[in-house]
Amino acid sequence: MKERILSSLIAVIVVSSLQAQTGDASAPRLVVGLTIDQLRSDYIEAFSSLYGERGFKRLLKEGRFYWNAEYDFINVDAASSVAAVYTGTTPCYNGIPAERWMDRSTLRIIKSVDDTSYMGIYTGECTSPQRLLVSTLSDELMVATQGAAEVYSIAPTREMAVMAAGHAAKGAFWINDDTGKWSGSTYYGSFPNWVTSYNDREGLDFRIDNVAWGPYLPVNSYRFVTSASKQVTFKHDFTAERREKYRKYKTSPYVNDEVNRLVNACLAQTQIGKDNVPDLLTLGYYAGNYDHKPNAEYAMEIQDAYVRLDNSIGDLLDLLERKIGLRNTLIVITSTGYTDPEPQDPSQFRIPGGEFHIKRCGALLNMYLMALYGQGQYVETQYDRQIYLNHKLIEDKKLNLTEILDRSADFIVQMSGVRDAYTSQRLALGAWTPRIDKIRNSFHSSLSGDIYVEVMPGWTVIDEYSQTTEVVREGYSSMPLVFFGNTIRPEVIYTPVPMGAVAPTVAHCLRIRAPNAATCSPLSNIRK
Repeated sequence: MKERILSSLIAVIVVSSLQAQTGDASAPRLVVGLTIDQLRSDYIEAFSSLYGERGFKRLLKEGRFYWNAEYDFINVDAASSVAAVYTGTTPCYNGIPAERWMDRSTLRIIKSVDDTSYMGIYTGECTSPQRLLVSTLSDELMVATQGAAEVYSIAPTREMAVMAAGHAAKGAFWINDDTGKWSGSTYYGSFPNWVTSYNDREGLDFRIDNVAWGPYLPVNSYRFVTSASKQVTFKHDFTAERREKYRKYKTSPYVNDEVNRLVNACLAQTQIGKDNVPDLLTLGYYAGNYDHKPNAEYAMEIQDAYVRLDNSIGDLLDLLERKIGLRNTLIVITSTGYTDPEPQDPSQFRIPGGEFHIKRCGALLNMYLMALYGQGQYVETQYDRQIYLNHKLIEDKKLNLTEILDRSADFIVQMSGVRDAYTSQRLALGAWTPRIDKIRNSFHSSLSGDIYVEVMPGWTVIDEYSQTTEVVREGYSSMPLVFFGNTIRPEVIYTPVPMGAVAPTVAHCLRIRAPNAATCSPLSNIRK
């Protein structure tokens, strides 16, 4: 009898101890979500000998480092990727297929965060997250804490800041392209005094004329990018083109330090991370090349950018350690998962390719449909490899939409440079393949065109409407996903993981619901 009582007491003590440990591991005071625009796993690895010990090397040693995270939709950009990270789902559900798209009702290009119902603060841009159709991680945390959580978003660009902030955050802040001030929107309520104070006393506009970017390390250290461009050194200041200086600054590694400066102000002047109510701070960094130039043209700059990014990450970790304590902080680092387009290959190398003009494609298709069905403007417009048909005309003529879609697709695939053409009905109802699934995940019935044109790799897509050109490349670009702090179990993992698992995993750690459209299960075995 005594032995049974003793055994029961021991069991209760062990279970209670495990519950206490689990509770401690599951309840960080602060979650910091850092999304780094265009961050690449292969560049982290290639430039590793240039790093110090406080940034990437520390993440690899002490964090859970997934080398190959993946987005399960196509044509990823900064807005769609950040929306996917924090909603845990794809554009098909969250309503953000890109930074901008064609509005079918007005036939005008709209931006993902434009909203004339709300005024800008320190900016003329009217902004809200109203086009984001589902809940985000920040929304769920605010609901779970009945608004008590401190939730802020800080990023260089408006799209990254707003998509991470979601609908219920207490503030989203980005750098104004014209003034360099940290800006916001009346959508999120009154502008915090700590951001106003920063703008008035420490704003970027007071310092930018004294900033010049040159090599951080000796120039002979930068030998890891193969390029025909013979650079001896480089120097970029931000005074030569005054109208462009803040925009260009936002494509330099110094913008990451500017984000850190506002983070420091936030940690010093708010209660974020200082009580038992969990808080969320979402951040954006930049890891692309200067002025969006190709890496082959600015090979030295991209290597130096990663060296400075390594320092910025180290500074952020040190700051969080001092202010909050890394054991109390869960840090999640993601990438936007794309890179700026590369230029067309020189003709002397005879790599197959050509030019595909989406406007010409639409015009030829309209002529074909007129030959079949009589006079009319059957193609309303075209944008970003998508064809938009005139549904009213088709209805007025009492034509069969399915027949027109199928005939249009059959006609388009005969054009030079076209790999395939996917109709809206094929995406909605057709047979499943891995490729169709990724295209389907990018498609939204009320936002996307009637036909998506898949162009052959190596071909240059010319969109006269948006005045853009892009060489199609299907090469796999690996991107990292890192969990760090708050009793995270250190491990380096090469098995691919979906970015859609980030929001459910963090929600699980916070003991709150996952966003309402998230379908992935939380990543397992990530904590000690």
